[in-house]
Amino acid sequence: MAYIIRPLVTEKMTNMTEKFPNRFGFIVRPEATKLQIKQEVEDFYHVTVVGVNTMRYAGKRTSRYTKSGIVNGHKSAYKKAYVILKEGETIDFYSNI
Repeated sequence: MAYIIRPLVTEKMTNMTEKFPNRFGFIVRPEATKLQIKQEVEDFYHVTVVGVNTMRYAGKRTSRYTKSGIVNGHKSAYKKAYVILKEGETIDFYSNI
């Protein structure tokens, strides 16, 4: 998998999948295009992708107070992709657990 980093398995995404059974989320590399994401999902999961929606998230600065003083850092930037599959198809992320 060159462009897909991991499936997006959160409470919000699970609720969306229950409401729309053919939508799934993935965290992808920031340089990935919609066509590359579509091709990789089709090859890896053997499904037909109808559409791909992507969102970019900027990294954010963080700071916290500790005994040794203020610790500054940042969260990484990432890209999220929602994949819409052909009606009736699904992806089972938990089948190999």
